[in-house]
Amino acid sequence: MTALPLRIKICGLVRQDDARLAREAGADLIGAVLVPSSPRCVTPEQARRLGRAADLPLAVVVAGLTPDEVVAVAEQAGAAVIQLHDDTPPEAMGRIRDGGPWELWKAARVRSGEDMERAAREFGPLVDLLLLDAWHPRQLGGTGHRFPWSELEACRDRMPVDLPLGVAGGLDPDSVGEAVRRLAPALVDVSSGVEQAPGRKDPDRVHHFVRQARAAALHTAATTQPTSLAPEAPETP
Repeated sequence: MTALPLRIKICGLVRQDDARLAREAGADLIGAVLVPSSPRCVTPEQARRLGRAADLPLAVVVAGLTPDEVVAVAEQAGAAVIQLHDDTPPEAMGRIRDGGPWELWKAARVRSGEDMERAAREFGPLVDLLLLDAWHPRQLGGTGHRFPWSELEACRDRMPVDLPLGVAGGLDPDSVGEAVRRLAPALVDVSSGVEQAPGRKDPDRVHHFVRQARAAALHTAATTQPTSLAPEAPETP
């Protein structure tokens, strides 16, 4: 299992003060939800203002839109990342990915290692990152529930080496270190785990989350580095 450089995303932002907080804490990007059923939903223009306030790349979370609508709202928001949280068919993903200068991420709700491997086979060639989230029968994401990390850890080395994996669901300052050490993700994504209330971030929890994730990433990188062997001294004639 090779550890990739870790990116940290603070998602579900609705306030510009919290966008600036994410930057100050050391996050790599922020997320805004454009799904009307979410308590953290914002408009594309509000999302654009959040990205400007943070001065960080912006990921927009979308669901239930046509490919053309996805491209339109991503352009309006100035998105650097489109994060799909629905059942967009694979054949439509190419149109979305090629529709602008952004990364395309696919959220997959998983209950088992088999679910994870199936999602990697189906979406891996089409997206820039596969975001693993907890399965829920009604909600598309943002549940705060953890998916079965132990099963992913067991099959992690069978996942495509060129497919970055992200981890969401059930992350908070107390659990993110374990997730990073066990799963070596390329991204950790948190929303409710650093909140005082839906859409209102807790400064202490945001800072603590980032510190814990960075420390775990450094530990993982150190323990997965190959051991350097000193060259043997030449024989004395």
